[in-house]
Amino acid sequence: MRSIWRGDLSFGLVNVPVKVYSATESHDRTSHQVDSADGARIRYRRVREGTDTEVEFSKIANAYESESGDRVILTKDDLASLPVSKSPEIEILEFVPIEQVDPIYFDKPYYLEPSSKSPKAYVLLAKALETTERLAIANFTLRNKTRLAALRVIDGVMTLQTLLWPDEVRVPDFDFLNSDVEIRDQELDMAASLIETMASDFDPSQFEDTYQAELSKLIEARAGGGEAFPEAEEAADDDDSEVADLLAALRASVKGRGRDVADDDGDDGEDEPKKTAKKTPARKTAAKKAAATKKSAAKKAAPRRAAG
Repeated sequence: MRSIWRGDLSFGLVNVPVKVYSATESHDRTSHQVDSADGARIRYRRVREGTDTEVEFSKIANAYESESGDRVILTKDDLASLPVSKSPEIEILEFVPIEQVDPIYFDKPYYLEPSSKSPKAYVLLAKALETTERLAIANFTLRNKTRLAALRVIDGVMTLQTLLWPDEVRVPDFDFLNSDVEIRDQELDMAASLIETMASDFDPSQFEDTYQAELSKLIEARAGGGEAFPEAEEAADDDDSEVADLLAALRASVKGRGRDVADDDGDDGEDEPKKTAKKTPARKTAAKKAAATKKSAAKKAAPRRAAG
């Protein structure tokens, strides 16, 4: 990896020299735009509006709108003159409990590597953060922009995670937040049971970017002159597309994961009409048809049971 920034991590009266590295990289396949007719490369040019005159990148400025609506043009030199801190310092402002920083504020992560001959101060701060179970809130300047960040430790390496500013996080304003949604105790208990059946320790290596895998398969197939994905039959529409009873769907989901579920009303459930939870896309069409047939039979039998 190549460092993108070098500075000092300021911790009280202690300065820890560090190098900063981008902690993430894209695994997307690279591509460029072409004319679909013959594959000719598409190029973009920076031209003056209404003309075909190309403008050099070094002569391009930025136009901003003032509060009064006036357009203000600022050059790169203007932006470089902003009185932001030019000091190569990551200043720790405070230490806060980890759970108080909501992940919605996390932006881009950077690794910090000790750049001094002795990494003792670096390791000391990292171990202290782990021991106290706190995050360090820091302030620093990167590429002429002042940034707020959280300093945390991942696998022994201090990681600087830039944070969004409060006004960059939108406040959710949805109608359902003002409505009184009634949740039955049985529904909540069954939802909790379903969560428990799916509980696990997070291991990111178990997951795969399906889109990128299929894209690679398509690219290689087309390069060889073949087809990657033979056309499959579309699944028949489920007549009963909506779940009739949320509790029944939850109960069916828990049972489907191999957990016995007692009837919430305390009886054997014989008088309750049978309801079928919506199948997942992974189930075959045949399974859907069988479920629909079973449901239809249950509906026909219900009047006879009531009559008896």
